[in-house]
Amino acid sequence: MLRVHCPLCGERPYTEFRYGGDASRARPALGTSSLEAWHDYLFLFDNPKGPHREFWQHEQGCRQWLLVVRDTATNVVREVIVARNAGPGGGQGPGSR
Repeated sequence: MLRVHCPLCGERPYTEFRYGGDASRARPALGTSSLEAWHDYLFLFDNPKGPHREFWQHEQGCRQWLLVVRDTATNVVREVIVARNAGPGGGQGPGSR
């Protein structure tokens, strides 16, 4: 079973978390982007194989948004940090909208 190490709560089963989307994509700027840019951001997705940056929320724990680096080929979680501590662009997760 996939397990995620929450920096605040420790190692937990993935069922305590909610997937929040691709963390490697930049969200279009509010009010300055075209409808096409928003369409592409919301509805078009890549299906990468290998290490991938993702947002997850620890829904049944501390409720924090996390930035998770997960290998999509092996399901091995390589890194987990609190999204607000991720640095420039890294903390712009779904919970910050």
